[in-house]
Amino acid sequence: MKKFFNFSYIIFFTLALLSFKASAVPTFVDSYSVSSEESQPRGFTFNKDGTKMFVAGYSDDAIDEYTLSTAWDVSTASFVDSFVTKSDDEDTRDVKFNQDGTKMFVLGKEEDEVFEYTLTTGFDVSTASLVDSFVISNEETQPNELEFNSDGTKMFIMGNAGNDINEYKLSTGFDVSTASFVDSFDVSSEEGNPFGFTFYSKGTKMYVTGWTGDDINEYTLTTAFDVSTASFVGSFSVKSEDEKPTSLEFSSDGSKMFVLGAAGKDVNEYTLSCYYGVVNCTDPTSDKDDVASIEAQTESAKQLIQHTTYPVLNRMEWLRRNNNSGNLTNQNIKFQFSNEILASLSNLIIPASLSSNNSSSVELQSGNWSYWSEGTVSIGKVGDSTTSSAKNINTSAITIGADRKNDKNRMYGFAFRFGSDDIDVGNLGSALDMNAFSLTVYETRPSGENMFMDSLIGISAINTDLLNNSGSISTDGEREGKQIFASIKFRETFAKEKLNITPNIKVDLGFTSLADYTETGADGLNLKFDRQNIGTIITSIGSVIDNTIDINNGIIKPNIQLEYNADISPSSKQEFEYASNGTSYILENINSSTHNYRGSFGFDLIIDNGLSLTTNYERNQSKGNGYSDAIYFAGSYISKKDGIYTVNLEGSETFNTKLDYKRNISGFDFKVSSNYSLMSEIPDYGANITISNTF
Repeated sequence: MKKFFNFSYIIFFTLALLSFKASAVPTFVDSYSVSSEESQPRGFTFNKDGTKMFVAGYSDDAIDEYTLSTAWDVSTASFVDSFVTKSDDEDTRDVKFNQDGTKMFVLGKEEDEVFEYTLTTGFDVSTASLVDSFVISNEETQPNELEFNSDGTKMFIMGNAGNDINEYKLSTGFDVSTASFVDSFDVSSEEGNPFGFTFYSKGTKMYVTGWTGDDINEYTLTTAFDVSTASFVGSFSVKSEDEKPTSLEFSSDGSKMFVLGAAGKDVNEYTLSCYYGVVNCTDPTSDKDDVASIEAQTESAKQLIQHTTYPVLNRMEWLRRNNNSGNLTNQNIKFQFSNEILASLSNLIIPASLSSNNSSSVELQSGNWSYWSEGTVSIGKVGDSTTSSAKNINTSAITIGADRKNDKNRMYGFAFRFGSDDIDVGNLGSALDMNAFSLTVYETRPSGENMFMDSLIGISAINTDLLNNSGSISTDGEREGKQIFASIKFRETFAKEKLNITPNIKVDLGFTSLADYTETGADGLNLKFDRQNIGTIITSIGSVIDNTIDINNGIIKPNIQLEYNADISPSSKQEFEYASNGTSYILENINSSTHNYRGSFGFDLIIDNGLSLTTNYERNQSKGNGYSDAIYFAGSYISKKDGIYTVNLEGSETFNTKLDYKRNISGFDFKVSSNYSLMSEIPDYGANITISNTF
């Protein structure tokens, strides 16, 4: 029996501990009396950084302004000034501002109206002047509280007549003249005499207070700032501090709660154990922007593999389409280094085809290499879902490579890629900027007549800057990552005269490890993320069709490609917690769309004088609502005249970069040069033209 009791006690204690981690415990800190200025306080608010506080009441029918020497600390408040609203309404109930404080809104119970004022100086009530008003009597005749969403496109009025919250939409943000009624939400089951309410900054939580229960009632909203989707969670009593709570507000980082009391005529300050945690801590896995940010990191890591392999595979496709071309070099540049060690290395790693200087010594040292480059610009979007916000994706990259053919008729080479993904998440300003540097080694070999096997392996270094914006405050983070990937592609060409049809099958494999990191910027809001591992397995099947068309002084080769991708990657998961209290969460089953379709069309243009151009437009469409549009482009000009191009890198810190073009015309040396300090914080630009002759 004793063992059973001990075992039961352990289970109870464990469950209690788990329950404690999920729940929140507000702690009373201090209060500040406003009775000297207002004996009947009903509404209040802060400016966005918590250095000013404003109180509304119907005793003096005025808006009282206070300054706080320490932000969000009411014990440091001191009265500044008042703005009398009695001429507009003799029963002032609440006050709110737009984001920069240049507009003030006052709720009047006498006229059942919302009054809009402009302020010539933000959050300075002495500069206010009336602009307009909006009548709410059709929905509420005893209004008590006024709220807006973050961009002012929604307005909410709470009142005693209906014991509900009325929602309005504004076609112009923070312009009450454009308001129209939408819906209402009844709170009488939890509070029979409601006086105040507010939202979590992203609108997925709502808090209501009143005089029946003398408590804070917490609700969750499945759709942000849509009161019709609210459901009750629980309550927290504030009766020990005030028996008539009339209004409540939170600090911008959600770590403090403030309750205005009519009984004590004061503002009571509480600290919260977690972000907006009155009854329960705010669950980041239910925040669509937080989920979208995690998904974007995962999806970008997987997309990086394909974005890195596509240019290399395009190069091998280009080599196949132009296998009868004698010149496979896409550039005409010679690299020179002032540093002796770099100069020695350049003779080993810089292919002769990079130079228009056809000296035999360079050719012997470097071998028969060809050089190519490709740029990519991609714009895409993944629509929102029931759990995640929309993501707008912009990608740009440059890939530079070199390859050569060996005596076994195999082409092999290496490529460097630097790319940047800029992703906007939701509509509050959350975003991430991922930069990646990749090195790829590749080979294409014949596997029979008109059959080829393309293969590559590579590594990437990833750096991501993250911004998580809640609407009133933001957090920042920086995350490192490493990636290894490989791809293998089999293709066979069926040729009929100048028309080629090349079906293919491809497999992309990869493993990405994103390091742990902790957000900074808001004590109550900062999240700590554990290391995340992401596996990638993507199979593809498709076909390329190209043709050769003879034109004057060259050829043009149009091509079209269709491909189906099946993402069979294992699901990834992200574990994270609030840095302030260790409450942990797991977002599981993170995976992008399983079925994707890719189509592209473009052309190769090769002119006899040495000009070549390659371009492709590509569309990637997921089976769901995600897509991306990409443009790949490459160009080169191989001079057949007596001209030399050089690139010089000089120095050890600033790396002065010089680009020169030299040509002899009728015995005169014509030279154009420019310079740029590659690593200098204040770049030095310059250009000059030199004409010389030797007599």
